[in-house]
Amino acid sequence: MTLTTPTVLAFIGNLGMLEWTVILIIALLLFGRRLPEVGKSLGQGIKEFKKGLKETSDEVQKTDDSASRRSLPQDQTMRTPENTQERTHTH
Repeated sequence: MTLTTPTVLAFIGNLGMLEWTVILIIALLLFGRRLPEVGKSLGQGIKEFKKGLKETSDEVQKTDDSASRRSLPQDQTMRTPENTQERTHTH
């Protein structure tokens, strides 16, 4: 018999308010002193993540702007069949 995730975590639905309170008290006793540090680290991590997203977005924006500003010289433009036919007839 194999256990799947829903059956392994099914006991969570059976916990009442008293059980959750006991779990919370135990967690606070174990991690109480470190909670401010964890919160600070989590906040710094989120701040760095947002900063990285902004920098990446700015870099993509600059790349798009520089690509749109660049244009090929007139003699290097893409030749279409219409342009090619016109050039052969005009020579």
